[in-house]
Amino acid sequence: MAAAMAWNDSFLLGLPAMDATHREFVECVAALQSAPDDELPVRLEDFASHALTHFEQENRWMDSTAFPAAQCHADEHAAVLASVREVQALLAQGANPQVVRDLAQALVDWFPGHADYMDASLSQWMSKRSHGGAPVVLRRNVVQNASDVSA
Repeated sequence: MAAAMAWNDSFLLGLPAMDATHREFVECVAALQSAPDDELPVRLEDFASHALTHFEQENRWMDSTAFPAAQCHADEHAAVLASVREVQALLAQGANPQVVRDLAQALVDWFPGHADYMDASLSQWMSKRSHGGAPVVLRRNVVQNASDVSA
C-alpha cells in the first residue's frame, strides 16, 4: 500500500482560504487511502462533498475576478467530479473496492500539478488584483531540488 497523502508546505499558495481548503483536500484523500473497505463508501462521499464545495469555491473566485484561464481550470474540476461520480456508481453496483483506492492514487498524482499550476495562478491573480502583487509564501523544510540540499 502506498503511503497516505500528507500535507506539506510545498502545497502552500499564499491565499489562506485556498490553503485551508487544500489542506482539507489532502486530509480527505488520506482518509480514502487509509480507510478499511467497509468504510470506503462513506469516505468517498466525504471526499465528493469536499470536492464539490472546494471546486465551487474556486469557480466562484474565478468568475468574480475574471480569471483568464477559468474555463481550463473549471474543466479540470469537472473531470475530477465526473470521475468521483463514476467510482461512486461502480462501488454502489458492487465493484471491487480497489476502484476507490485507484481513484485515491489518481488524486494523489493529480493534485500537486493542479495546485502548482492552476491554483497557484489563481492565487497570484487574486492577490495581484487585491493587493497589487503576488502572495508571499513562507515554506518550512521544503527541498525544491537536489542542489538546494547542503552537504
